[in-house]
Amino acid sequence: MPSHLPLPAPARGRPVPARHRAARPGGVGRAHIAALDGLRGFAVAGVLLFHAGHLRGGFLGVDLFFVLSGFLITGLLLGEATGRGRIGLAAFWCRRARRLLPALVCVVVVTVLATWGWGSTEHLRFALDDMSWVGAQAVNWHYITEQIGYWNASDTRVFAHLWSIGVEWQFYVAWPLVVAVAARGRCGEPMVALLAGAGALVSLALTVSLGAAVDTTRAYEGTDTRGAALLLGALAATAPVRNLVRRVPRRAADLVCLVLGCGLAVAWAVTGGEKAPLLFQGGLFVHSLTAAVLIVLMARVPGTWAARIAGSHLPRGLGKLSYSLYLWHWPVYLLLRRLSALGDWGGTVVAIGISLVAAAVTKRFVEDPVRFRVGWARGSRGLIAVVVLALAGAVLWAAVPEPAPGAGTVDVDQLR
Repeated sequence: MPSHLPLPAPARGRPVPARHRAARPGGVGRAHIAALDGLRGFAVAGVLLFHAGHLRGGFLGVDLFFVLSGFLITGLLLGEATGRGRIGLAAFWCRRARRLLPALVCVVVVTVLATWGWGSTEHLRFALDDMSWVGAQAVNWHYITEQIGYWNASDTRVFAHLWSIGVEWQFYVAWPLVVAVAARGRCGEPMVALLAGAGALVSLALTVSLGAAVDTTRAYEGTDTRGAALLLGALAATAPVRNLVRRVPRRAADLVCLVLGCGLAVAWAVTGGEKAPLLFQGGLFVHSLTAAVLIVLMARVPGTWAARIAGSHLPRGLGKLSYSLYLWHWPVYLLLRRLSALGDWGGTVVAIGISLVAAAVTKRFVEDPVRFRVGWARGSRGLIAVVVLALAGAVLWAAVPEPAPGAGTVDVDQLR
């Protein structure tokens, strides 16, 4: 997920505190906003606790990820369109691939090996079945078309959580094309805002229509239905919204951020999965809209208390690990289910601890070197390394024997 966007303009006479900004890593007018890292930290913490069974609405953390991604990516695209007069689509997609693919390929390869040696035959069979779809960044549509219910079948699939990565990748492919065309000319950003808002409303209508089904996987994992969160984030990054938010005094922003933050926290605490009243009848949309307003206020109004809290050490540090942590946590959870003897919280602590270590190692030795082109990851050597790892995954997929149907189950006839 991207972590840089244009620096918000400070209010007159009120400098941005140093701890809420960072040195410009490259490009004019771009800086790092620590508070948004902190929001990622809260989002991934909610997802971890939800999957461990300790926070009923923690799955809404994925929604917060989507809004953040839409906001940040659109800010980058519009900044490039304004600064250079055009958007380099090939360069954008290469940056996204360099940022996201290495860790994903690493986690997939290691997870299949670990499932082969440690998991059940059911886990291995489904891992091999899902692996090619993960590589195509379309596993969400694989689950939808095969009618694999997210809410009742994810415990059998070590890659069940990667549906959201597929949604983001599909957005990264399509939305830059729209922005590249719409952002041209004097009315470029208002046009992008109009398209983002209209797209979010269409997505809402689809969610309401499809969310009435008995199995809500289609509404929950569809790129078209979850596009509302991404597009609301995109809308928040456009000039009409930025100009409006800049007029908000800091004290008013503090109050609004407090109300919005408490609203999100209550939603995460009380929402009970897909059976929650109104979740697919506008609830997800309201949550995304709330997150979008909170994000743009934190990013554009300097020095708010919400930004200071989110930008503090712990949530910011967790946010920096959030991508790898999200990739690792679900396979670790499933493969460590045998630790149930430790109790719910004991097993959770061990699983999260292992996930944190794996995420830190991946970030240190895979994500950062490729992302910042350190040493072996520069130029063609980095591309070769990723291609070799991807080929290793393909060879692994072909080489690991798929368990025979019924392997690992009990033959009832043998019990007679």
